[in-house]
Amino acid sequence: MKKIFKFLTILNLIFLIMNDANAQNNKIDNPENILYIDLKYGRVVVELLPNIAPNHVNRIKTLARQKFYDGIFFHRVIDGFMAQTGDPTGTGMGGSKLPDLRAEFSDEPHIRGALSMARASDPNSANSQFFIVTKDSRFLDGQYTVFGRVIKGMEFVDKIKKGGGQNGKVSDPDSMLKVRIASDENK
Repeated sequence: MKKIFKFLTILNLIFLIMNDANAQNNKIDNPENILYIDLKYGRVVVELLPNIAPNHVNRIKTLARQKFYDGIFFHRVIDGFMAQTGDPTGTGMGGSKLPDLRAEFSDEPHIRGALSMARASDPNSANSQFFIVTKDSRFLDGQYTVFGRVIKGMEFVDKIKKGGGQNGKVSDPDSMLKVRIASDENK
């Protein structure tokens, strides 16, 4: 009886491991909702969340397809918190020529690897800037729109040059070399 129980336990573990591996692989099955952010350290793979923030995901896709993000700096990086990018001026005050977005707040948490839109004090002022959370920051939940999560390459995000002081302004910052939607990569 003990051997049967042990066998079933091992079989159950194998089943759980296989299901987890399949779940991870399935995340890349829809290349239309996968964003590649190429850094000098390596490629960051992001699962976009159109079911959570459809308008923000569409904005990111539009800008990526316009190659808007190519070469844009991480102008604000606070160690143990987040890395912010998406401003073509590098000042934290710029954006795209597209209109600002209405907030799409959700229950999606601001945990390590989450991508969330930066904004001014007006909740409906997100445009092109976003940040990658490097340490769980649940105090942001319900105040900023989460639109994606890193599924691969977080170790490269961790290498992004950090800023100084309380505001995290970076001198000689790292940049996004290239940002693409996975479905566009092989066209």
